[in-house]
Amino acid sequence: MKTPQGTLVSVMSVAAVVIAADQLTKEIIVREVGPGAARRSIEIIPGFFHFTFVRNTGSAFGLFQGQSAILMVLAMGAIVFLAAYYFRKARHDSLVGIALALQLGGAVGNVIDRIRYGYVVDFLDFPRWPTFNVADSAITVGVVLLMYALLFRDYETNETSSEHHLHSAGEDR
Repeated sequence: MKTPQGTLVSVMSVAAVVIAADQLTKEIIVREVGPGAARRSIEIIPGFFHFTFVRNTGSAFGLFQGQSAILMVLAMGAIVFLAAYYFRKARHDSLVGIALALQLGGAVGNVIDRIRYGYVVDFLDFPRWPTFNVADSAITVGVVLLMYALLFRDYETNETSSEHHLHSAGEDR
């Protein structure tokens, strides 16, 4: 089992990789298909997937457009909450730590965009789906992992301990 310090290093490493991948891909997109670029979109899989530069002044799925200041405050609050939750509850659980790291890295990546550009750069473009980015993907995967860890792993652990307790109680008779 990892020590809390080892888990913290892993969590910070995952968050740093997410931030770096997010910012690097966005930098390439801004250069290749962003404002002033010759192309506005790059077809990756014909009819299915494109890299398309989109200025997102809202949140996920285009909600709250034009509310960058409010979204910045909410994102900063989420970053503080995720860090506090990690230190108070999740330091000894690697899966929860990784889930929080993905969310933290994604939130920081999008905050960097809001500070740098005044909007979030989205570019992963699938038909009939809102355009998104690496940070959004990391946040989504992090939420799914956290839900799994909190709903299913805790249930299995509690069930196992309950069964063990009942089994032990039966042996005492």
